Amino acid sequence: MKKTGLTGKQIKEYNENGYIAPIDILSLEQVKIIREEIDYVEKKWPNEITGLNRNNIHYYSPIFDQIVHNSKILDVVENFLGPNILAAGTVLFLKEPENKGFISWHQDGIYQGWKPCNSITAWLAITEVNEENGCMRMWPSSHKDNFKEHKDTFDEDNLLTRGQTIENVPVKDTVPIILKPGQLSIHHPMTVHGSGPNLSKNRRIGFAIQSYIGTNVEQILGKT
Repeated sequence: MKKTGLTGKQIKEYNENGYIAPIDILSLEQVKIIREEIDYVEKKWPNEITGLNRNNIHYYSPIFDQIVHNSKILDVVENFLGPNILAAGTVLFLKEPENKGFISWHQDGIYQGWKPCNSITAWLAITEVNEENGCMRMWPSSHKDNFKEHKDTFDEDNLLTRGQTIENVPVKDTVPIILKPGQLSIHHPMTVHGSGPNLSKNRRIGFAIQSYIGTNVEQILGKT
């Protein structure tokens, strides 16, 4: 397996904690181009990247497709998935300023339904990402346990489609994922994570490849 893009220490941290952050990927000039692309899409097609339409923007935007195929990101995930990698989907996360929208505690893999669990979510910051504007929080080493029970709440402020939630997460043990524009975080499909509302006066924007998967993965959930 080709291993590049990470140090041995970072690989050890991922295996121990179930995530790594931050990882430098894009320059500020490259981030500026992405911001301009979002502005262009919103002006040309108003209200078209809201709700479920936030999914898979890389299908019609060459700029976001380039991110999915970015060699630096692929080098990072190759350390864990091997050289044969597919992109299952993407999500553009737009948290508007002073907004109640949040993402409850969950594990990505439980509703993706892949076996084996050979996938990674890569999350790229397009703006500053901090605790005030609703950064992700990770529960370290939670990926070492089995999938946990998720309760569908359908909370109107929850950005997850069913408001699926893991109860009784020890919030004091979770770690904020602080990122600068152009920095990446990656996490294991069984790592418990979530994010709070954007209390700042500026938009918080992130782009998630959710997820990169190995070619040995089979779709189990929903299979008939």
